[in-house]
Amino acid sequence: MRRLVLPMPGNQTFATRLAAACDGDPGRIETRHFPDGESYVRLLDDPAGRVVDLVCTLARPDPQCLALLFSADAARELGATSVNLIAPYLAYMRQDCRFHDGESISSGTFARLLSSTFDQVVTVDPHLHRYPALGALYTVPTTTLQAAPLLADWIAAHVDAPLIVGPDEESAQWAGAIAGRIDAPTRGAAQDPPWRPRRRDRLPRPVVVARPHAGAGRRYRLVRAHPGRGRAYVARAGPEDPRVRGGARPVRRRRLGDAGPAVRPHHLHRCGTAPQQPHRTRAPDRRRAGLGSPD
Repeated sequence: MRRLVLPMPGNQTFATRLAAACDGDPGRIETRHFPDGESYVRLLDDPAGRVVDLVCTLARPDPQCLALLFSADAARELGATSVNLIAPYLAYMRQDCRFHDGESISSGTFARLLSSTFDQVVTVDPHLHRYPALGALYTVPTTTLQAAPLLADWIAAHVDAPLIVGPDEESAQWAGAIAGRIDAPTRGAAQDPPWRPRRRDRLPRPVVVARPHAGAGRRYRLVRAHPGRGRAYVARAGPEDPRVRGGARPVRRRRLGDAGPAVRPHHLHRCGTAPQQPHRTRAPDRRRAGLGSPD
């Protein structure tokens, strides 16, 4: 039987493209909340005897995780042969160490929860800062796709003489992969204050400064795993900064929020994001990777 691709709310367009790419059937899930806030889930397509792929980008995990788990459990109880999670953005990867006494290492807790619910997990560029691979966390098979080749190809096609800038230590892996693919120079921008282990509920502030001679004649491309709210770009690079041209292209967009209007008109020639999350700034075509693009 053909596999059934079920989207959680907000992932319908992505799921439809994914179903077409893998010769599956797009399905539907009804979700709502009871007056007391409890989640209601109903699968509108029969999963019996089928492989079920639940599609959910976990960019904002807490409001949707229970409905996701209920959907997976319902699919299995109703006879699905296997239940897989397709999560373009995989949440709860940043808290990979106990920085202060009493802290929860939530990456391990979340991995155990998903491993007990799904038969396989597929994601894109997970935040593997202190883990060598997802297999170090998850006890079910995992598949990790990379966005860097698509981003590199897009930059090569649209930007003359790019300089790839990773604004912090954690973005160096993606900046280096992109620069290596298109034979472009790369720099790690300094941070103020210098990077240090920090409370993981805060993101490092992106910085776009570099030595004046480092990028002479080149267009900067900012590559960052988590751009956060984006306004830090405004704070760090004023309109007079000639180096910040050609725009910022994060490897993953965690949340741009309301920063787009503040960042783009005066500080960046172009701002775009990879499509792990729905946003008007996305540009690289994830369908080339067989993954489609979320809504």
